[in-house]
Amino acid sequence: QVQVVESGGGSVQAGGSLRLSCAASESITGSGCMGWFRQAPGKEREGVAALYTDDGRTTYADSVKGRFTISQDNAKNTVYLQMNSLKPEDTAMYYCAAVRRVPYVGVCWSRAKENNYWGQGTQVTVSS
Repeated sequence: QVQVVESGGGSVQAGGSLRLSCAASESITGSGCMGWFRQAPGKEREGVAALYTDDGRTTYADSVKGRFTISQDNAKNTVYLQMNSLKPEDTAMYYCAAVRRVPYVGVCWSRAKENNYWGQGTQVTVSS
């Protein structure tokens, strides 16, 4: 499994922005993906955004489309999650996962959940 370390969380007011970072311990280029997830208290972990490292294709949860952007820096084995127009309902612990050997971005979240291997997470709190 590829180890990841998340950072960049914090507390902001509604409408604010944060950028999360996820640094992987090794490159996962070559049919790999990296995904962001979040889990609020009492709720299941849900996929937020994912990126296929080979071609840069991305996918987003409907709740964050148009507000969040996932991007990669292959030289640093890092993906970012730019979060704009934050809402109180975005409050959650955010986790990252790196998955090897996936056929396309659409299965990144399910494969990450199957692996069940996560970083320590970074807390995002949005106040109204």
